[in-house]
Amino acid sequence: MSIPTSRNIWDIAWPIMLTLVAQSVVNITDTAFLGRVGEVELGASAIGGLLYTTFYMVGFGFSTGVQILISRRNGEKNYLAIGRIFDNSFYFLGITSLLISFTVFFFGPYLLKPFMASEAVFNASTEFLTIRILGLIFAFAGLLFRSFYTSIAFTKYLSISSAIMAGINVILAWLLIFGYWGLPQLGIQGAALASVIAEFCAMIFLLFVTRRNSRFKQYAIFKWVKPDFGIIKNTLGISGFVMLQYVLSLGSWFLFFMFIEKMGERALAVSNIIRSIYLLLMIPAWALCSVVSTLVSRSLGEGKPNLVIPIIWKIVGFSVVAMVITVASALISPTMVISLFTNSISLTQATLPSYYIILVALFILGITSIFFNGVLGTANTKFALGIEMITISVYLIFAWLIAVKLQMAIEYVWTCEFIYSILTGILSVWYLKKGKWQGKVV
Repeated sequence: MSIPTSRNIWDIAWPIMLTLVAQSVVNITDTAFLGRVGEVELGASAIGGLLYTTFYMVGFGFSTGVQILISRRNGEKNYLAIGRIFDNSFYFLGITSLLISFTVFFFGPYLLKPFMASEAVFNASTEFLTIRILGLIFAFAGLLFRSFYTSIAFTKYLSISSAIMAGINVILAWLLIFGYWGLPQLGIQGAALASVIAEFCAMIFLLFVTRRNSRFKQYAIFKWVKPDFGIIKNTLGISGFVMLQYVLSLGSWFLFFMFIEKMGERALAVSNIIRSIYLLLMIPAWALCSVVSTLVSRSLGEGKPNLVIPIIWKIVGFSVVAMVITVASALISPTMVISLFTNSISLTQATLPSYYIILVALFILGITSIFFNGVLGTANTKFALGIEMITISVYLIFAWLIAVKLQMAIEYVWTCEFIYSILTGILSVWYLKKGKWQGKVV
């Protein structure tokens, strides 16, 4: 393996981008449609969606560890080990998703109640969450497939499954939220149900094509071997810190929105729109984050640690170009972008100041997140967790101070994203310069 060309990076990144686009479409569809139902539903979908995403990050963190291990084994050309890692991860994620779903379905309202000031938002959030959580097992399976395909640099099927999920979600959300074609008008419950069905269909597609394609036989996946707790333990040794890191990260965003909820339903509605735009515009950078962790791990598996820093800088340059294009495009017509999520002129105007804030913040994060995922690619996930804990602590202190203590305008609350992204970059670069990651064995 040599330093990847721009074409190599793009070939891996673009199908991942399409996957992330599909996941964002699920969120954007809910926001856009529910923004036309009411501000209560719009804010409630943000809170219910964030709590769901926090649990989703358990699987995301584990699958990130799986991706690091499979990339390393792929670099070593130890293909049979990939199948054992995949199958045992399938067992672990299946059981974990069922346990989380059961807990949230029956006890979710008790998790939400202590944080909520508005009874209307609480009731709507509970309705959304108890249905949305039923799709967690399908989402976890999709994450595992994404880790596998990304690690072996064969991502074509990911883009197809993404199109399936996005298309089904848009159609069903439109039908079920508003009650068209004779279907019941379910409102916020319809948004949740549409997402569950869309994730199920995407999972079925990936399961089918993976079993049917002969090129994957060398990896010996889906052999349904006896669970190997040694493999699961080794995977958790890498991914456990990543799981905790992502849960803390999304959990902090949940608390962030709880601070905002105390500012009123308008501030919460503005923030849900901003969250959806933020997640959409960060897609190019997040796709490149997945690329950098894969390529760093693979180069270490091939015994070429000298390529790690050049790879990271190459992808940083790629990310800068991607984020310049993204931000410039978003600046062309801000009101048109915001109007995708609401038909309220006053809500659109209230959202504009925060919109400009997050455009600057996501440009910075698009660069610093590459360095952070370079840290993850070295498999020192414990240090990555330390970075996350430091940045989140500072982030939440400032968010509470601005939103609750000082009660400043909502756009000032969103400036906390600068603190998170800059501090993450500083700590990640410091670690990579130390060079103690080069001999780490996984």
